[in-house]
Amino acid sequence: MSTPARNTYLITGGSGFVGSHLTDALLSRGDHVVILDNLSTGRLANLRPHPNLRFVQGSVLDELVVDELVHQCDIVVHLAAAVGVKLIVEQPLRSLTTNIRGSEIVIEAAHRYRRKILVTSTSEIYGKNSYGPLREDSDRILGSPAVVRWAYSTAKAVDEILANAYHKERGLPTIIVRLFNTVGPRQSPAYGMVIPRLVRQAINGDPLTVYGDGTQTRCFAHVADAVDALMRLLDNEAAIGQTFNVGSAYEISMLELAKLIIQRVGSTSGVDLIPYHEAYEQGFEDMTRRVPDTTKLRELTGWRPRRVLDGILDEIVAEAREDLAVPVR
Repeated sequence: MSTPARNTYLITGGSGFVGSHLTDALLSRGDHVVILDNLSTGRLANLRPHPNLRFVQGSVLDELVVDELVHQCDIVVHLAAAVGVKLIVEQPLRSLTTNIRGSEIVIEAAHRYRRKILVTSTSEIYGKNSYGPLREDSDRILGSPAVVRWAYSTAKAVDEILANAYHKERGLPTIIVRLFNTVGPRQSPAYGMVIPRLVRQAINGDPLTVYGDGTQTRCFAHVADAVDALMRLLDNEAAIGQTFNVGSAYEISMLELAKLIIQRVGSTSGVDLIPYHEAYEQGFEDMTRRVPDTTKLRELTGWRPRRVLDGILDEIVAEAREDLAVPVR
């Protein structure tokens, strides 16, 4: 395989969880990276100093800044978004504005300068569709617009439609990636991120809070595997104009996950089941199952997730102990 040409990448939200890992991977192979981030959920501590790295503190809602940075770069990776169920429920207006208007500004700038753009979307796109594994063309099943829970899914759907429209009508080279429960180092326990939250509860000896009845299942992919998928797609011209699921197919219930975390930590914590209306709000809805079909990604790029859940948890536990300054028992 030929070595890809070195490029300058603009990563919106690049000091966040996924963005900082993607930054590391691009820099390690010789690319240049410019990050635009308002640090609302990202952290400067996630970024390692590098001569090919430039950080700009600002918002994707700032049209002039976005225009200037897109003009200076070769490829755009749009990661900036209001994320996490807790944040979406508590601040739906901010979430809609950031996710819809921000994406519109970034995509318009990419079109203005004819830059390839990868737009990160989410498994939330599928809504309450609990059939599976879910393919990229699987139906979206959503509840009432009055249920704030679905604001994020709706916003990201608008992002995808916008990107696809620019590709089909104006020839913009776009790639859409739907991430399924990506986890690993640097992921904050804030905003409802389940594994970092449960790990810290177990380390502290607190009860692990599992929402609903705990039978709902999810699949967790290591961020390094997700970044590997992003890199393969960015380097593959055949990915342009297409949408890809990225995630692990290993399925685990939330109750089983909590018990596994207790085991990996060596904790004496118990598990508390919290009704959804107490954790979020009255009328909150969730899906019973969410499993990705990544056949399309695998057939195009050869990608497969390489890390298993036990190892992922051990890595997250080690990082959490360091952050909390709790010695190993």
